[in-house]
Amino acid sequence: MENRKAKLPAIDIGIEAADREQIANGLSALLADSFTLYLMTHNFHWNVTGPQFNTLHQMFMTQYTEQWDALDLIAERIRALGFPAPGTYAEFARLASIEEVKGVPKAGEMVRHLVVAQEATARTARKLFPVVEKAGDQPTADLLTQRLEIHEKTAWMLRSLLEE
Repeated sequence: MENRKAKLPAIDIGIEAADREQIANGLSALLADSFTLYLMTHNFHWNVTGPQFNTLHQMFMTQYTEQWDALDLIAERIRALGFPAPGTYAEFARLASIEEVKGVPKAGEMVRHLVVAQEATARTARKLFPVVEKAGDQPTADLLTQRLEIHEKTAWMLRSLLEE
């Protein structure tokens, strides 16, 4: 008896294969930035000290929890487009635009790092819009819009903590 794999039907969702691949690549970069931001925020939650401890500890927990939930949405969209989602530290390090923070910065520096990382993640999402719009990929456009709203609002809230 011959062992044959059943051939899967080609993906036909109304988006050309080349466009799906380009969108999946952009979403992979967004996933990498999002995971890096998640990890940074969770690290800061664990390690924050100082007079603003309670405020920042709680704020960081709210932010990393939201970020964690977003990772699944982004990865599942990549899969729905027919591509594997990146999922290793090596892949995320290669794809991310966010620099890893060395050591344990003071609370104010943590906030500054998070502002920069939130804005970088927003830029990564925004860069993908032209391809998504050209391809008529409304589900990805919706996901990007939601992510942009959250990253921009979070950056604003963090930035407001830095005002004197």
